Amino acid sequence: MSAPTLSGTSREEFVRAFKRNITAHGFLIGAVLCFSFFSWYPMIREFLLAFQKTEGGSVRWVGWDNFRYVFNDPAFWQAWRNTLLFTGLALVLGFVVPFAVSLVLNEFRHAQGYLRLLVYLPVMMPPVASILLFKYFYDPGYGIFNRILEFLHLPAQDWLQSTDTAMLSVVIASTWMNMGGATLIYLAALQGIPGELYEAAELDGAGVLRKIWHVTIPQTKLILSLMLLMQIIATMQVFVEPFMLTGGAGPEGATTTVVVLIYQYAFSFNQYGGAAALGLCLLVLLAGFSAVYVRLSRDNEN
Repeated sequence: MSAPTLSGTSREEFVRAFKRNITAHGFLIGAVLCFSFFSWYPMIREFLLAFQKTEGGSVRWVGWDNFRYVFNDPAFWQAWRNTLLFTGLALVLGFVVPFAVSLVLNEFRHAQGYLRLLVYLPVMMPPVASILLFKYFYDPGYGIFNRILEFLHLPAQDWLQSTDTAMLSVVIASTWMNMGGATLIYLAALQGIPGELYEAAELDGAGVLRKIWHVTIPQTKLILSLMLLMQIIATMQVFVEPFMLTGGAGPEGATTTVVVLIYQYAFSFNQYGGAAALGLCLLVLLAGFSAVYVRLSRDNEN
Protein backbone atom coordinates (compact mmCIF):
# COMPACT_ATOMS: atom_id res chain seq x y z
CA MET A 1 0.00 0.00 0.00
CA SER A 2 1.42 3.37 -0.97
CA ALA A 3 1.82 6.12 1.64
CA PRO A 4 -0.76 8.95 1.54
CA THR A 5 0.37 12.07 -0.23
CA LEU A 6 -0.79 15.67 -0.02
CA SER A 7 -2.65 17.13 -2.94
CA GLY A 8 -1.39 20.27 -4.58
CA THR A 9 -3.92 22.50 -2.81
CA SER A 10 -3.28 20.88 0.59
CA ARG A 11 0.46 21.22 0.12
CA GLU A 12 0.14 24.94 -0.66
CA GLU A 13 -2.08 25.48 2.40
CA PHE A 14 0.44 23.62 4.55
CA VAL A 15 3.32 25.74 3.24
CA ARG A 16 1.39 28.98 3.84
CA ALA A 17 0.45 27.91 7.38
CA PHE A 18 4.05 26.90 8.07
CA LYS A 19 5.41 30.23 6.85
CA ARG A 20 2.78 32.14 8.80
CA ASN A 21 3.57 30.25 12.01
CA ILE A 22 7.31 30.64 11.49
CA THR A 23 6.89 34.42 11.22
CA ALA A 24 4.68 34.57 14.31
CA HIS A 25 7.03 32.40 16.34
CA GLY A 26 9.98 34.46 15.11
CA PHE A 27 8.43 37.65 16.50
CA LEU A 28 7.50 35.82 19.70
CA ILE A 29 11.01 34.45 20.19
CA GLY A 30 12.47 37.94 19.68
CA ALA A 31 10.15 39.42 22.29
CA VAL A 32 10.93 36.63 24.75
CA LEU A 33 14.68 37.09 24.24
CA CYS A 34 14.44 40.86 24.78
CA PHE A 35 12.30 40.38 27.88
CA SER A 36 14.66 37.75 29.25
CA PHE A 37 17.78 39.82 28.63
CA PHE A 38 16.48 43.15 29.89
CA SER A 39 14.15 41.95 32.68
CA TRP A 40 14.82 38.44 33.95
CA TYR A 41 18.61 38.49 33.67
CA PRO A 42 18.99 41.71 35.74
CA MET A 43 16.64 40.27 38.39
CA ILE A 44 18.62 37.02 38.64
CA ARG A 45 21.90 38.95 38.59
CA GLU A 46 20.70 41.22 41.39
CA PHE A 47 19.69 38.21 43.49
CA LEU A 48 23.15 36.68 43.10
CA LEU A 49 24.91 40.01 43.64
CA ALA A 50 23.11 40.46 46.96
CA PHE A 51 25.18 37.57 48.31
CA GLN A 52 28.45 38.54 46.62
CA LYS A 53 31.08 41.24 46.94
CA THR A 54 32.96 42.83 44.07
CA GLU A 55 36.53 44.02 44.71
CA GLY A 56 38.98 44.98 42.02
CA GLY A 57 37.04 43.14 39.36
CA SER A 58 36.92 39.90 41.35
CA VAL A 59 33.69 38.51 42.77
CA ARG A 60 33.49 36.41 45.91
CA TRP A 61 30.61 34.89 47.83
CA VAL A 62 29.95 36.60 51.19
CA GLY A 63 26.59 35.15 52.17
CA TRP A 64 24.50 37.45 54.37
CA ASP A 65 27.26 40.03 54.94
CA ASN A 66 25.69 42.55 52.55
CA PHE A 67 22.40 42.39 54.42
CA ARG A 68 24.18 42.86 57.77
CA TYR A 69 26.04 45.84 56.34
CA VAL A 70 22.80 47.39 55.09
CA PHE A 71 20.85 46.77 58.31
CA ASN A 72 23.64 48.31 60.42
CA ASP A 73 23.74 51.45 58.28
CA PRO A 74 21.80 54.33 59.94
CA ALA A 75 20.95 55.64 56.48
CA PHE A 76 19.00 52.42 55.85
CA TRP A 77 16.44 53.17 58.55
CA GLN A 78 16.30 56.85 57.65
CA ALA A 79 15.63 55.94 54.02
CA TRP A 80 12.75 53.68 55.05
CA ARG A 81 11.29 56.37 57.29
CA ASN A 82 11.51 58.89 54.46
CA THR A 83 9.95 56.42 52.01
CA LEU A 84 7.06 55.69 54.37
CA LEU A 85 6.63 59.42 54.97
CA PHE A 86 6.56 60.07 51.23
CA THR A 87 4.07 57.23 50.74
CA GLY A 88 1.83 58.54 53.51
CA LEU A 89 1.87 62.13 52.22
CA ALA A 90 1.38 60.90 48.65
CA LEU A 91 -1.70 58.95 49.73
CA VAL A 92 -3.15 62.01 51.43
CA LEU A 93 -2.55 64.24 48.40
CA GLY A 94 -2.04 61.94 45.42
CA PHE A 95 -4.93 59.63 46.32
CA VAL A 96 -7.53 62.09 47.61
CA VAL A 97 -6.91 64.97 45.20
CA PRO A 98 -7.38 62.97 41.95
CA PHE A 99 -10.59 61.45 43.31
CA ALA A 100 -11.90 64.90 44.29
CA VAL A 101 -10.98 66.31 40.86
CA SER A 102 -12.77 63.40 39.15
CA LEU A 103 -15.90 64.15 41.22
CA VAL A 104 -15.83 67.74 40.01
CA LEU A 105 -15.21 66.78 36.37
CA ASN A 106 -18.06 64.28 36.49
CA GLU A 107 -20.50 67.11 37.17
CA PHE A 108 -19.58 68.94 33.96
CA ARG A 109 -21.79 68.19 30.98
CA HIS A 110 -19.95 70.38 28.47
CA ALA A 111 -16.27 70.66 27.46
CA GLN A 112 -15.47 67.54 29.45
CA GLY A 113 -13.02 66.38 26.79
CA TYR A 114 -11.01 69.60 27.05
CA LEU A 115 -11.01 69.35 30.83
CA ARG A 116 -9.72 65.77 30.64
CA LEU A 117 -6.93 66.94 28.36
CA LEU A 118 -6.09 69.75 30.78
CA VAL A 119 -5.91 67.34 33.72
CA TYR A 120 -3.85 64.77 31.80
CA LEU A 121 -1.45 67.31 30.30
CA PRO A 122 1.13 67.10 33.16
CA VAL A 123 1.44 63.34 32.59
CA MET A 124 2.36 63.95 28.95
CA MET A 125 5.09 66.43 29.86
CA PRO A 126 8.63 65.04 30.22
CA PRO A 127 9.41 64.50 33.92
CA VAL A 128 12.58 66.57 33.65
CA ALA A 129 10.65 69.56 32.32
CA SER A 130 8.05 69.27 35.09
CA ILE A 131 10.70 69.05 37.80
CA LEU A 132 12.62 72.03 36.43
CA LEU A 133 9.35 73.96 36.44
CA PHE A 134 8.82 73.14 40.12
CA LYS A 135 12.41 74.02 40.97
CA TYR A 136 11.61 77.46 39.58
CA PHE A 137 8.41 77.57 41.65
CA TYR A 138 10.29 76.57 44.81
CA ASP A 139 13.12 79.07 44.39
CA PRO A 140 13.41 81.01 47.69
CA GLY A 141 14.15 84.28 45.89
CA TYR A 142 11.84 84.63 42.90
CA GLY A 143 9.75 81.45 43.09
CA ILE A 144 6.03 81.78 42.56
CA PHE A 145 5.14 79.93 45.77
CA ASN A 146 6.96 82.45 47.94
CA ARG A 147 5.41 85.26 45.92
CA ILE A 148 1.98 83.84 46.81
CA LEU A 149 2.94 83.64 50.48
CA GLU A 150 4.19 87.21 50.32
CA PHE A 151 0.89 88.32 48.80
CA LEU A 152 -0.95 86.62 51.67
CA HIS A 153 1.39 88.29 54.19
CA LEU A 154 2.83 84.93 55.23
CA PRO A 155 6.53 84.19 55.82
CA ALA A 156 8.53 82.81 52.91
CA GLN A 157 9.70 79.20 53.01
CA ASP A 158 12.92 77.45 52.07
CA TRP A 159 10.95 74.78 50.29
CA LEU A 160 13.74 72.43 49.21
CA GLN A 161 16.39 73.59 51.69
CA SER A 162 14.46 72.97 54.93
CA THR A 163 14.02 69.59 56.61
CA ASP A 164 10.46 70.58 57.49
CA THR A 165 9.24 71.25 53.95
CA ALA A 166 11.59 69.32 51.64
CA MET A 167 9.61 66.06 51.57
CA LEU A 168 6.27 67.87 51.30
CA SER A 169 7.65 69.85 48.36
CA VAL A 170 8.65 66.62 46.61
CA VAL A 171 5.18 65.15 47.22
CA ILE A 172 3.43 68.22 45.80
CA ALA A 173 5.52 68.06 42.63
CA SER A 174 5.00 64.31 42.27
CA THR A 175 1.24 64.64 42.77
CA TRP A 176 0.94 67.30 40.09
CA MET A 177 3.01 65.24 37.66
CA ASN A 178 1.15 61.95 38.10
CA MET A 179 -2.44 62.71 39.10
CA GLY A 180 -3.82 62.86 35.55
CA GLY A 181 -3.93 59.12 34.94
CA ALA A 182 -5.59 58.34 38.27
CA THR A 183 -8.15 61.12 37.72
CA LEU A 184 -9.25 59.68 34.37
CA ILE A 185 -9.54 56.18 35.86
CA TYR A 186 -11.71 57.49 38.69
CA LEU A 187 -13.78 59.49 36.22
CA ALA A 188 -14.44 56.38 34.12
CA ALA A 189 -15.54 54.51 37.26
CA LEU A 190 -17.86 57.36 38.29
CA GLN A 191 -19.54 57.43 34.90
CA GLY A 192 -20.36 53.75 35.28
CA ILE A 193 -22.48 54.34 38.38
CA PRO A 194 -26.23 54.12 37.58
CA GLY A 195 -27.97 57.47 37.92
CA GLU A 196 -30.94 55.80 39.64
CA LEU A 197 -28.83 55.36 42.77
CA TYR A 198 -28.27 59.11 43.06
CA GLU A 199 -31.94 59.78 42.37
CA ALA A 200 -32.95 57.40 45.14
CA ALA A 201 -30.48 59.06 47.51
CA GLU A 202 -31.94 62.48 46.67
CA LEU A 203 -35.45 61.21 47.41
CA ASP A 204 -34.19 60.11 50.82
CA GLY A 205 -32.96 63.64 51.43
CA ALA A 206 -29.23 62.92 51.01
CA GLY A 207 -26.96 65.88 50.40
CA VAL A 208 -23.77 65.99 48.35
CA LEU A 209 -21.51 64.54 51.04
CA ARG A 210 -23.96 61.77 51.96
CA LYS A 211 -24.34 60.78 48.30
CA ILE A 212 -20.56 60.56 47.97
CA TRP A 213 -20.27 58.52 51.16
CA HIS A 214 -23.21 56.17 50.64
CA VAL A 215 -23.32 55.87 46.84
CA THR A 216 -20.10 56.96 45.13
CA ILE A 217 -17.52 55.36 47.43
CA PRO A 218 -19.32 51.97 47.78
CA GLN A 219 -19.80 51.77 44.00
CA THR A 220 -16.12 52.52 43.32
CA LYS A 221 -14.67 50.67 46.32
CA LEU A 222 -12.86 48.04 44.24
CA ILE A 223 -11.30 50.62 41.90
CA LEU A 224 -10.26 52.70 44.89
CA SER A 225 -8.65 49.66 46.51
CA LEU A 226 -6.73 48.74 43.35
CA MET A 227 -5.54 52.31 42.82
CA LEU A 228 -4.50 52.53 46.46
CA LEU A 229 -2.31 49.44 46.12
CA MET A 230 -0.88 50.64 42.80
CA GLN A 231 -0.02 54.00 44.34
CA ILE A 232 1.67 52.37 47.33
CA ILE A 233 3.78 50.25 44.97
CA ALA A 234 4.66 53.28 42.83
CA THR A 235 5.42 55.71 45.65
CA MET A 236 7.71 53.28 47.44
CA GLN A 237 9.89 53.27 44.31
CA VAL A 238 10.13 57.06 44.02
CA PHE A 239 13.48 58.25 42.70
CA VAL A 240 13.29 60.88 39.97
CA GLU A 241 11.53 63.61 41.98
CA PRO A 242 13.81 63.65 45.07
CA PHE A 243 16.92 63.04 42.98
CA MET A 244 16.33 66.01 40.69
CA LEU A 245 14.67 68.39 43.16
CA THR A 246 17.02 67.94 46.13
CA GLY A 247 19.96 66.03 44.68
CA GLY A 248 18.71 62.81 46.24
CA ALA A 249 19.66 63.25 49.89
CA GLY A 250 18.16 66.67 50.52
CA PRO A 251 18.84 68.70 53.68
CA GLU A 252 20.26 66.35 56.35
CA GLY A 253 19.06 63.34 54.33
CA ALA A 254 15.42 64.43 54.58
CA THR A 255 14.53 63.17 51.09
CA THR A 256 16.73 60.08 50.88
CA THR A 257 14.32 57.33 49.87
CA VAL A 258 15.10 53.63 49.57
CA VAL A 259 15.66 53.78 45.81
CA VAL A 260 17.84 56.88 46.19
CA LEU A 261 19.90 54.99 48.78
CA ILE A 262 20.23 52.07 46.35
CA TYR A 263 21.60 54.52 43.78
CA GLN A 264 24.04 55.96 46.34
CA TYR A 265 25.25 52.51 47.38
CA ALA A 266 25.93 51.50 43.79
CA PHE A 267 27.25 54.67 42.15
CA SER A 268 28.54 56.79 45.06
CA PHE A 269 29.93 54.17 47.47
CA ASN A 270 30.66 51.36 44.94
CA GLN A 271 28.83 48.97 47.27
CA TYR A 272 27.09 46.94 44.57
CA GLY A 273 26.37 44.08 46.94
CA GLY A 274 24.74 46.42 49.44
CA ALA A 275 22.68 48.02 46.69
CA ALA A 276 21.52 44.60 45.51
CA ALA A 277 20.67 43.53 49.06
CA LEU A 278 18.63 46.67 49.67
CA GLY A 279 16.91 46.23 46.32
CA LEU A 280 16.04 42.65 47.24
CA CYS A 281 14.47 43.82 50.50
CA LEU A 282 12.35 46.32 48.58
CA LEU A 283 11.44 43.65 46.04
CA VAL A 284 10.13 41.30 48.75
CA LEU A 285 8.00 44.05 50.28
CA LEU A 286 6.55 45.16 46.96
CA ALA A 287 5.90 41.55 45.96
CA GLY A 288 3.51 41.32 48.92
CA PHE A 289 1.56 44.37 47.76
CA SER A 290 1.61 43.05 44.19
CA ALA A 291 0.14 39.73 45.35
CA VAL A 292 -2.73 41.58 47.03
CA TYR A 293 -3.25 43.63 43.86
CA VAL A 294 -3.41 40.49 41.69
CA ARG A 295 -5.89 38.90 44.10
CA LEU A 296 -8.17 41.93 44.00
CA SER A 297 -7.91 42.05 40.20
CA ARG A 298 -8.99 38.41 39.97
CA ASP A 299 -11.93 39.06 42.29
CA ASN A 300 -12.94 41.93 40.02
CA GLU A 301 -12.87 39.67 36.96
CA ASN A 302 -14.95 37.03 38.71
